[in-house]
Amino acid sequence: MTAAPSELAEPFTQAQAETDKPWACIVWDDPVNLMSYVTYVLMSYFHYSKEKSQQLMLTVHNEGKAAVNTGTREEMERDVAAMHSFGLWATMERDS
Repeated sequence: MTAAPSELAEPFTQAQAETDKPWACIVWDDPVNLMSYVTYVLMSYFHYSKEKSQQLMLTVHNEGKAAVNTGTREEMERDVAAMHSFGLWATMERDS
């Protein structure tokens, strides 16, 4: 006996929704890098405006961290590696 199509669709939809959930690149505050340098990194790597980069930098500074980009897991792995290459503390997590 085969399962009805509706029975098969539900688990696939749940799995699909889980894989579609975006990831976030998180930059953390650190005692080493200057605020101007963090702004520079965000402007040069993500091509954000100076205003947006400063706003994200202030979030990092004041709140301890900021989600600076969202996307697929692979994209965020690349962004985290790039932040590390600039000397910033960065991780990735599921975006809520």
